[in-house]
Amino acid sequence: MNQVLIYSIISISSIGALAAVILYFVAQKFKVFEDPKIDEVADKLPGANCGGCGFAGCRNFAEAIVKAGNMDKLNCPVGGNALIKEISPILGIEAIEREAQIAVVRCNGSKIKAPKKVEYDGAATCTFSHNLFAGESGCPFGCLGLGDCVVSCKFDAIYIDDNTGLPVVSNEKCVACGACVKACPRSIIELRNKGKKDRRIFVSCINQEKGAPAKKNCDVACIGCGKCVKACDYEAIILKNNLAYIDYEKCKLCRKCVEECPTGAIIELNFPPRKEKSIKTETVNSEL
Repeated sequence: MNQVLIYSIISISSIGALAAVILYFVAQKFKVFEDPKIDEVADKLPGANCGGCGFAGCRNFAEAIVKAGNMDKLNCPVGGNALIKEISPILGIEAIEREAQIAVVRCNGSKIKAPKKVEYDGAATCTFSHNLFAGESGCPFGCLGLGDCVVSCKFDAIYIDDNTGLPVVSNEKCVACGACVKACPRSIIELRNKGKKDRRIFVSCINQEKGAPAKKNCDVACIGCGKCVKACDYEAIILKNNLAYIDYEKCKLCRKCVEECPTGAIIELNFPPRKEKSIKTETVNSEL
């Protein structure tokens, strides 16, 4: 009996030892060597895991940065230029600053400018409402005001204004992660360059209907008249599908288009008040 027990122990031990040897060689064969730079880069990242970089998390983003060896096509909107300066020495590259961006709400159809025509009584989400009907104002492109963008924001940088019913983006809190952009079922929110001194000009409308139907539902809708296009000296405005769009990379912030827009669809932010145009009068002295 003792002899059987001894043989059993020896057999099991031999099998265990053989399995350990096999596992060792397999582990060596498929061993993955991780670049220590990944940990260094990951430590510099903000750890927000917001997805603004396009990756599942900061760790995945760090791996992508080290693998690429540069940040030409990679960006952490939360960290911004300060982060690029910290990571560049680790990668051994020159830090190149990028234009800071911010989320912009391209709809100005407030409760007053685009009053309700029907009362919505359903699930309080923009996605559900968008799939169900055009919206309480009748504009099939306008903001639904149910706050999907607010829920998506991890930085408390956007809220719904009670008076207008429209989203408002905090200039101080927004990190341009793009979560609200993805959350909006009508693609109303867009990331744009903050601009010099936080000054921005954009068409606050995405309605592609013709002038009359657009104006019927909203007083400040773009009617596709093209006056802004003609006024722009920098070819920064295009007109497509009855809708004007300002290219923020070409726009020189001259504000000529704002004055030309007959419906007030073009918004100017953070500019000083316009100077009143002086009216020159000429006195003609008639000879007596």
